[in-house]
Amino acid sequence: MLRKLLRVSAPIAVIGLGLGAFTLLHAAKPEPAREDPELRPTTVYTATVDAVDTQLKVETQGEVRARTALEVVAQVGGRITAVSTEFTEGGRFDAGEVLIELEDTDYQLALRQAEAALAETELAVQQALADADVARKQLAATPNPSALALKKPQIVQARARQAAAEAGLERARLDLARTRISLPFAGRVQAKAVDVGQYVNAGTPLGSVFAVDTVEVRLPLTDRQLAALDLPIGYRATPGEGRPVAFSADIAGRLHSWRGRLVRLDAAVDPTTRLVYGMAEVDAPYGEGRSAAGMPLAVGLFVNAEIAGRPLENALRIPAAALRPGNAVYVVNPRDRLEMRSVRVLHQGREHAFIDGGLRAGEAVVTSALENPIEGMALRGEQRPTFAAAGEH
Repeated sequence: MLRKLLRVSAPIAVIGLGLGAFTLLHAAKPEPAREDPELRPTTVYTATVDAVDTQLKVETQGEVRARTALEVVAQVGGRITAVSTEFTEGGRFDAGEVLIELEDTDYQLALRQAEAALAETELAVQQALADADVARKQLAATPNPSALALKKPQIVQARARQAAAEAGLERARLDLARTRISLPFAGRVQAKAVDVGQYVNAGTPLGSVFAVDTVEVRLPLTDRQLAALDLPIGYRATPGEGRPVAFSADIAGRLHSWRGRLVRLDAAVDPTTRLVYGMAEVDAPYGEGRSAAGMPLAVGLFVNAEIAGRPLENALRIPAAALRPGNAVYVVNPRDRLEMRSVRVLHQGREHAFIDGGLRAGEAVVTSALENPIEGMALRGEQRPTFAAAGEH
């Protein structure tokens, strides 16, 4: 019996001693040192906030159009006998240069008839004056002779017919002159609608032309851009003056630039777009006003425009890429942590934004994209490399 009891209890005792030893060893084990996980910083490109004195520049776009553009219309009818070689698409002409000639035989005849009619009325006036002189002498002894007896109404009638004949002669001369079609300005031909041998009536369109003395560019401006210009709605520049405007366009793979001036602003806000439109002008766009490479500021060209705005003193300047939606800026603080700040934007251009508050000169702002930004996250700022430096790497 005792042997059987020992056989059963011995394994249990061994297991108990093992569990006890394990418990003692586990309790005596030293605690491992706890270390806080180190935050891994995110690398971003940064730029330094500068305090500068500058002049704002407003950037917008617009289409070039001629200040004077019209459709050439025949004022008299007739068959076209001659067309200038310059009266074709792209042709150029001077003021007073004859572009189209109409057959003038009928108008020459009408002029001769008008001259003959005038001569007849002049003779009638002289006859009426002579008759009146005779009547006055014959009625010298008659008291209170009537105006009819003195031939006065006949003189008035003869002179009225003479005036009508003079007007007819002037009209005949004018119609004859209108058979030679010219314009009072130098310009370019945009479209041609007729040719030699074609018969046209008065009012028939012959083509379209535009003057080349000055072109206009209508420029849309937002409320913020209007504030940067510091000009009132309805502004009009003194003749020959205006805010400088630099125009540019990429034509045939080459960038061209032109100089103009802002001459006026609309007197009302567009009810559809809520924009105010300004009008800029460029003189001699096909002559002295061409680009340095000789490219004219052609009608119909879509151009970028940069208008000189108001000056700023000690304004905070940051790259435009540093400005986030909602006028927010990401700042890398001295502890290399992210701070999200709201700023007041004075003006935003293509390259820079100018800030009135929310930043300090010398601070580092993030210019690169930052996914899932969190206030206080660790950052490592780096200056963006230049093109040459990037190429070396």
